[in-house]
Amino acid sequence: MSLLVVGSVAFDAIETPFGKTDKIIGGAATYISLACSFFTKQVNLVSVVGEDFPTSDISFLQSKGVDTAGLQIKKGEKSFFWSGKYHNDMNSRDTLVTELNVLEKFDPIIPEKYQDCKFLMLGNLAPSVQRQVIERLVKRPKIIVMDTMNFWMEIAMDDLIKTISMVDVLTINDEEARLLSKEYSLKKAAKKILKMGPKVLIIKKGEHGALLFNENEAFFAPALPLEEVFDPTGAGDTFAGGFIGYLAKTEDISFENMKRAIIHGSALASFCVEKFGIERLSTLTSHELEDRIQDFIDLVQFEMSI
Repeated sequence: MSLLVVGSVAFDAIETPFGKTDKIIGGAATYISLACSFFTKQVNLVSVVGEDFPTSDISFLQSKGVDTAGLQIKKGEKSFFWSGKYHNDMNSRDTLVTELNVLEKFDPIIPEKYQDCKFLMLGNLAPSVQRQVIERLVKRPKIIVMDTMNFWMEIAMDDLIKTISMVDVLTINDEEARLLSKEYSLKKAAKKILKMGPKVLIIKKGEHGALLFNENEAFFAPALPLEEVFDPTGAGDTFAGGFIGYLAKTEDISFENMKRAIIHGSALASFCVEKFGIERLSTLTSHELEDRIQDFIDLVQFEMSI
């Protein structure tokens, strides 16, 4: 089994009703890789940072089983930086600063030892870069999961649709599903998006759970009710990492197993929001994760006769 994660490793500065941070480690690939590490012994990472990125943070990723041979470090340049402020309901936020820096000209170089990739997770990046990764793999992976966002739908729709046609699973939120399909009904939206090429669509609904669709079936996974959400940054990426990490662990890409993978991804995401950035994921134990997954099972399990 070989799992490859491609995406951003970056700095974030976050403000929520519970407090604020200075620059902390963030980026889609960071959250995805950490989530994957709970299921796989090694996660291969392709990303780029600047010379300002601390070696201690790279060592931390390595300590979690993340292979950083594919992490480019650009001398004399700065890492991608995003700063945002969340509102009281935590479902909306304002972007305060976006500095692409090294990400602006990111050329995803895939080390030779990563070419045996069976599971590929494409974190949110320009669709042209995501497509480059697919095209540079000598052999098509067993499954390709792709995340994207409304920004690319607004400025690079044609490019995005071309890349979507090349993947097996697309993961987006409900707002993005409506924007991409031009349908308000999520069921109608799913039908349209599946015709674009992916075999499976995941629509994330934040605190309201997630929907899983293929051509013939649909599945709903609830979100665990939490007393408070401290910082939702990275929750969607953590969810995606848990999803593909579980598929890689079980080596089963059936729709039935994807249902289980969504629960594992949701459980990890529920931990992510409990602290700023990756703080909670960095201390999370396997035992805690198992207990949280059981909480999800208990939430929906009931007996009924008709």
